[in-house]
Amino acid sequence: MIETDNFEEVTQIRMSREIEGKPVYWVSAYLVDGLLIDTGCSYTADELIEFLDDKKVDLAVNTHFHEDHTGANKVLMDKLGIDIFAHPDSVKRISEKIELYPYQETVWGYPEPTVVKPVPDEIKTDNYTFQVIETPGHSIGHIALVELSKGWCFSGDIFAREMPKFIRPEEDVREMIKSMRSLISLPCERLVLLTSVGKIVEDGRESLSACIDNLSELAARVNALEKNGFGIGQIMDEVFGGEHNFSAITNNQYSTYNFVKSLLKCDNYNISFPR
Repeated sequence: MIETDNFEEVTQIRMSREIEGKPVYWVSAYLVDGLLIDTGCSYTADELIEFLDDKKVDLAVNTHFHEDHTGANKVLMDKLGIDIFAHPDSVKRISEKIELYPYQETVWGYPEPTVVKPVPDEIKTDNYTFQVIETPGHSIGHIALVELSKGWCFSGDIFAREMPKFIRPEEDVREMIKSMRSLISLPCERLVLLTSVGKIVEDGRESLSACIDNLSELAARVNALEKNGFGIGQIMDEVFGGEHNFSAITNNQYSTYNFVKSLLKCDNYNISFPR
């Protein structure tokens, strides 16, 4: 299932596997001036190719290596003959066969391994120039693409919401905060977040700042509780009211437990950076 919308000169492509006529989980790619940012999951690869059939597509970039961002890579390379780029830390992972949890296989499916190229520091299209900004935290090898003159920030999964409640085990709150601050400090008049979850956040700096403040306050709170003898389970109950229901349906991958563990690695020295 594919739905599209436009924001200024950018086309948003929302994709989801369809089960019994209903979308399972939306993920967004973006097309602007011949540049495709992310390729969605394997279940929607053929629909994406059909949509792009009469569109100008010169190259693509994966913001990171996860299966919901690389699923149509092989089809795009075979059908359109385009090059695809990613952060060097993602290149190797995109080329390898991966193992998925059942929920990942159901929602997004297996991406076919593809050989992509290391992304340069800057990508130029006919009309725009995109800066490649390293934004680890959600994963290693995560990047955002920013068109400074327009204030467009294709932010991948570094930002999804202002108040997170669960994360994957490999996610790192400290790195998330650093990455969000690097985006806030970019030399552009405005910062519009075009996110992979489908939100287009026109006051990106305000939302990123709010997220950082929330994470910092949570880190201070859970660290204080740990110093008072609370265990992780007790902290989860006290701060979040227990485990999030996403944990049960994602094989404990998206969990509040992971979130608390990462917050406990933060202290004032780790999370306090100049604004």
